[in-house]
Amino acid sequence: MSKRQSTLALWWDKLLSFNVESLFARKRGPGTPRILFFNQSLPEHFFDHKGRPKKENVYSTNQVITSKYTIITFLPRNLLEQFRRIANIFFLFIAILQFFPEFSTISPGLVLIPILIVLCITAIKDGYEDIKRHQSDRHVNHSQVRVLSGADWVNPNINRGKSRTFFRGIIPEGYSKRKNVNSPGGKDVEASAEPHPHDPDIEFDHDSMTEGQHHTFGPGEKIAQAHWRKTLWEDVRVGDFVKITNNEPIPADILICATSEEANVAFVETKNLDGETNLKSRNASSALTDLRTAHDCAEKSKAFTLECDRPDSHMYRLNAAVSRNGQRSPVNLQMVLLRGTVLRNTEWAIGVVLFTGIDTKIVLNSGGTPSKRSRVERQINPQVLINLALLALMAIACGIADSKIEEQYYPEGAPWLFNDNTSSNNPRINGLITWAFALITFQNVVPISLYISIEAVKTCQALFIYFDYEIFYKKTGQPTLARSYNLSDDLGQIEYIFSDKTGTLTQNSMVFRECSIGGSVYHGDPENEDFHDKKLTEGDSSFASTSNGPAPNASPTAVPNAIDAAGVKLSSGVLKHFTDQQLTQDLTRAIDAEPGSENEAHARALNGFFSVLALCHTVLTAVDPETGAIEYKAQSPDEAALVQAAADVGFIFRGRDKELLMLQTPFSKEVERYELLNILEFTSVRKRMSIIVRKLDEEDPRLFLLTKGADNVIFERLKLGGDELKRTTEEHLDDFANAGLRTLTLAYKVIPEDEYEAWSERYHEATTALDDREKKVEDVCGEMEGDLRLLGATAIEDRLQDGVPETIADLKLAGIKIWVATGDKLETAIAIGHSTNLITDQSNIIIIRDGDTGPSVYQQMVQAVEEFFPHSGILDDERIIADAKSHSSHPYLMRRLSTGVASIVGGGNGHRPGGHVLVIDGTALGHALSDDQDKQLLLRLGTRCEGVICCRVSPLQKALVVKLVKDGLSVMTLAIGDGANDVSMIQAADVGVGIAGEEGLQAVNSSDYAIAQFRFLKRLLLVHGHWSYARNGTMIVNFFYKNIVCVAVLWWFQIYCGWSSAYAFEYTYLLFWNSFWTLAPVLGIGLFDRIVDADILMAFPELYRYGRERTWFTMKSFFIYILDGVIQSVSLYFIITYTYFTTTTRVDGYGIQLYEYTTTMVFSAVLAVSFFNGLNTNVWTGWVFFAVFLGIVLLLLFTLVYNSISPGWFVTDVYGNNHFLFRSPYFWLCQPICVAIALLPRYLYRAWQLGYAPSDLELLRYIRKTQPDLDMATALRCDRRDGAPRSSSSRWRPSSRMSRPASISTAPIGTPTATPAVNYSEDNLSLDPHRTPDLRRMSRTDMSTGVRSIHRGFDFATEEGGVAMRRMQSNLSERRQSSRHLPLPAELKQSPKRRASIRLFSSLRRKKPPTPKKDD
Repeated sequence: MSKRQSTLALWWDKLLSFNVESLFARKRGPGTPRILFFNQSLPEHFFDHKGRPKKENVYSTNQVITSKYTIITFLPRNLLEQFRRIANIFFLFIAILQFFPEFSTISPGLVLIPILIVLCITAIKDGYEDIKRHQSDRHVNHSQVRVLSGADWVNPNINRGKSRTFFRGIIPEGYSKRKNVNSPGGKDVEASAEPHPHDPDIEFDHDSMTEGQHHTFGPGEKIAQAHWRKTLWEDVRVGDFVKITNNEPIPADILICATSEEANVAFVETKNLDGETNLKSRNASSALTDLRTAHDCAEKSKAFTLECDRPDSHMYRLNAAVSRNGQRSPVNLQMVLLRGTVLRNTEWAIGVVLFTGIDTKIVLNSGGTPSKRSRVERQINPQVLINLALLALMAIACGIADSKIEEQYYPEGAPWLFNDNTSSNNPRINGLITWAFALITFQNVVPISLYISIEAVKTCQALFIYFDYEIFYKKTGQPTLARSYNLSDDLGQIEYIFSDKTGTLTQNSMVFRECSIGGSVYHGDPENEDFHDKKLTEGDSSFASTSNGPAPNASPTAVPNAIDAAGVKLSSGVLKHFTDQQLTQDLTRAIDAEPGSENEAHARALNGFFSVLALCHTVLTAVDPETGAIEYKAQSPDEAALVQAAADVGFIFRGRDKELLMLQTPFSKEVERYELLNILEFTSVRKRMSIIVRKLDEEDPRLFLLTKGADNVIFERLKLGGDELKRTTEEHLDDFANAGLRTLTLAYKVIPEDEYEAWSERYHEATTALDDREKKVEDVCGEMEGDLRLLGATAIEDRLQDGVPETIADLKLAGIKIWVATGDKLETAIAIGHSTNLITDQSNIIIIRDGDTGPSVYQQMVQAVEEFFPHSGILDDERIIADAKSHSSHPYLMRRLSTGVASIVGGGNGHRPGGHVLVIDGTALGHALSDDQDKQLLLRLGTRCEGVICCRVSPLQKALVVKLVKDGLSVMTLAIGDGANDVSMIQAADVGVGIAGEEGLQAVNSSDYAIAQFRFLKRLLLVHGHWSYARNGTMIVNFFYKNIVCVAVLWWFQIYCGWSSAYAFEYTYLLFWNSFWTLAPVLGIGLFDRIVDADILMAFPELYRYGRERTWFTMKSFFIYILDGVIQSVSLYFIITYTYFTTTTRVDGYGIQLYEYTTTMVFSAVLAVSFFNGLNTNVWTGWVFFAVFLGIVLLLLFTLVYNSISPGWFVTDVYGNNHFLFRSPYFWLCQPICVAIALLPRYLYRAWQLGYAPSDLELLRYIRKTQPDLDMATALRCDRRDGAPRSSSSRWRPSSRMSRPASISTAPIGTPTATPAVNYSEDNLSLDPHRTPDLRRMSRTDMSTGVRSIHRGFDFATEEGGVAMRRMQSNLSERRQSSRHLPLPAELKQSPKRRASIRLFSSLRRKKPPTPKKDD
């Protein structure tokens, strides 16, 4: 028995998990490794015995399709999707049933019309949405790229053909379509076609041209020579040579052969892949660097093969190898340009295509376009099933009763049962027929117009969103667009939001705001809007340009290198120059400062501070050929802003030549040169970066350690003394952090020569150690980075999108949990979490990462639960406890950095308002998602925290995190992003929102809603989402109610008609019940009802809990409305029936006819239903009045006309009924009495609710009604401490609790409900933006290392192990191995070692031109 039950349960689970997409999705295997051939034929074993290519050697086309339908699959797939609705199956069954004469009511053809209308309207809507997707796909697939052609070059590798969609690809004029399959040695049609000499789609390489003229379109010298032809992306094939130019997107995954840059380096922007705005460098394969022109690529003698691993979704892994001339060279991801990236700051790059289309990494990380259904629509199915079960019971009762009555009365000779004993006419058969006919009679229990009404209402709601001027972005003219019309009510039930960071929360731009130098703080001059357009530091500025360089508008040829450049151009990703009048004056005084003067100390601090900014980095320099100015190229926008700020005040970094650094300062007329000796790299554990340099100066050849890093790390390594400077700088850091700025602390020290020589040997041994290298390197670096001297601190603003902090604060007040999933590094993600209010200044951060070394991810999570949530019950599961013990066999002790307080976390941490935020990196997330038990633990730990940040995650991991929460908690999720790396996350969530931002339209094309700014999400959810959910939920239950009233009246009639399933009403009244008489009031609710006004919903986000808690549409409300309908039908039927049957209503004394009194029932039922719907409407507007009374007026007019149609036109059963109906006093008296009695229970309940148990909504509606001019946001939202409305500084970003005090009656998820009063008042005091936060409430715990420290939240961050860093380290290693050092003057070599002093870099007076003496 149990086995049978398990089998049934298995089948039931399969039925519930049935997915239409699985029927139409192409089943793809894991893929196979591939070998690509260039300039040679394919080997024989690539073909079968019939000469056909083997399946594993045929590669995917580069065509990418995100649409759901094709011209072939549209009809079957759309019908399958629509018939997932049980009601549609029922309606089809009823329509087919009426084709049999025994059950015919009207013409069978007319019966099909309603269901066909419903199916067609829905199909048209779905088709229109998909056509938009096809247009977006066409825009991408028809982009163009240069592909090698001519000179008899043939790509022997074989690709599949393209797929057909709604529209066949239109080939541009003059473009010859390529063949996708080539036999060995066969010729490509495109390659062999002779191009026209003036074809604009052709580009030739001319070796005689200069580098700047490398790319030209136009005629060639010879048509037969190799050239580049513009080709559609969808026609690019595996094995093609392609040429990408600057600022062009990459069409496929491409191995770099050669580039225009030195050392064959290419720079790419990877925002669409990992969300990072900083540029990444890629280098060419060393075996293919000679392929620099089309002629080189097409030359037969330059043949090679390329072996690749199978297509892999892992974003950071690729294994391949190039075989050429008997030598084999490795290929890794560092040599590959991935589809979705953009080539930047590189004139051109040539490469070969490795993977195309669905085999590229970005597509492998994206899911197929899902068929999403709203939660309300899914909830309707069980309710329809209940109604169908009720219908079946009613039909069975009629069938059984009719059969029993026939069996009783046939022996008595009942005349209507004549000949009732044949095989086709007997009580049993007739009972079965009555059962089937009852299904038709009572079919309105499941209204066919319900679904089409929902579709119409949701379409109008999408238009309301489109025409809402409050979420219209004026700057770009972008309205908020609903791309999927059927999810509007889901917007009102969101419980979790998953957001990308870059482009979604931030603007991808940095601003150097403030700095603290030697105890003096410089806030920067007020912003000037016109200054944003100023891209070049003018030549007349003594601090931003050279004194002997050419003018900024000099020709490019006049500026050969960065040494002679005129000025500094505003770097990409930096919004404005840094200027400060006070700083300018101080620098001027510092230049003139005499040794021993009172300005000398501050002059040294200024010189050292900006010298560290200008030297300690990995930034590269380039010269803009148009302006002749320096432009900084940084992998991190943070570094670009820092170096740019130094240049803005006169410390101009002039570039590097391997280990030689060049710096121009206001203190020196000549460019200063520094020898770079060592780089102590940044890691997320060290949280600092240092360099060791020797100044190439014959008078001052000292060694310096220049350091920048997080304040807590730098402060614990400072030299004893200088307490006043430390205290002042800490106060400035607190002010910076309270203003939402990212801080960085600078320090230095002078290194004695003998100390450095000994340390250098230890450092070299550590870097070459085979065992525990990272730990040894960290220890040796720590030895050098001690006894530092503090210089100051910087404050950078990572410019957020408008309104992001306020929006996140309000969404958190609404009870929505927000998780951020980003490809950015850990420190950057944490900093953005603070500035966006996701992490407040009281939050305690839990970091889980790595897992490959040190404690496992599972052990870290268990340790976090035991440390922070010991009483949560998460570890009560026996398996988790057992596994936790096994994982914790080697526990580690929590280590605390020096903080100055006895306890960072303090007692009762889990119950403080600060709460916890979990931060987990991609590596740890990969481990956690690989095991079901780990996933469950991660989910339970994450839900205990008020927010979660996932950093360094791939697009696929983003989708897996969304599915983990959506499926694990059965909650409503929303994902929002703006790049191609967010597509899979957007598709995995219940609702996907795309931002039309700088990262393209990939996210928008795959989204359900498209907005222009993140701040619009607040109104989209709190207003439109809440309205839509309340409207739709109320409309649906009222829909079921009104049909139950009609069906129940018909049911009571069966008692008096022998249970024959006969109609009580004239059939046309029943036919138009859902289309004319009662449709308008429920549509009025769906379109025009408002629970409260929009400004109230925006001012009180806590009201969103009504949607989040699914108040408006539940099974309970469904049963209440069904019961209400049944009760009302009793009074409507029986009062009228017994009124008319007591005595005749006619003056002539004759008995009444059936339709005479049932028409009165129709009028009474329509009045009761219309007024009941009006009673359930919260706001009566003119449109609501019109909707409520429209059906009543139509019914009256129809009755007057229909009852007057004479038999000469067509025969009806109600001709002449007007003569008896409207003259009868019973008709006029029954209606008010019956309607009043029917509505009395609901009216009394609503009156009691409003008078004695009002909810927040009733109270707010009452206040708005009685005081329409009152600004409730100001009157009811005030600071609890002083009762006055809160005003905030335009520069200060408040925390989520600073935005406004929490509601007394409601609190966001994760906020404790029983917080002691002392804690509350204490928390209020901490809201003062100028007060130093309580250090015990801002801990940061790294579970992988056990380190716990104070965290201000805005620390320094840079790329770990970046390409630029690795290249610089390689140069230093090569120099050490070859024992080559930069030459020093002979005098410098012979000078004795000097004693280290506190002087910085150079004498303040030595190189300054002599100042003429003034006459007394």
